[in-house]
Amino acid sequence: MSRLIILSLLEKNDIKVKQAIMVSGYSKPLPKTANDPKNQDCFDWGKIKGKAGEFVFINSDNDPWECTDAQGKIMADNSGGRLIVMHDGHMGSQTQNQPYKEFPLILEIIK
Repeated sequence: MSRLIILSLLEKNDIKVKQAIMVSGYSKPLPKTANDPKNQDCFDWGKIKGKAGEFVFINSDNDPWECTDAQGKIMADNSGGRLIVMHDGHMGSQTQNQPYKEFPLILEIIK
C-alpha cells in the first residue's frame, strides 16, 4: 500500500522530495488487489517524474505476492529511476516470516 500512497502523493500534490524509495512496490494492480478501491489503474508519470530528485525501486525476483522485479521495471522505466533487484521474497514480510530488524541497503541508498 505504501507504493500507492507515495506515487499518489507525488502525482496529486505540488511537492518535491530529494528521494523516493519504494520496496516491494508495484505499478499495475495485482490480481488479488484489482478490485480494491484504493488501487489506481495507472499513474500520470509525467506529473510524478519531476517530483523526486531520485527514484529507487527495490524489488525481488521471487516475491510471492507478485510485487516482482517486472513491476519494479515498469516504475523505473516510467520515472527514470533505478531498479535494484534482489532475491529475497517480499522483503520484511511478517507473513512470509522474514521480518527485517535492519535494512542496511536503505541506509546505503539515502547516504
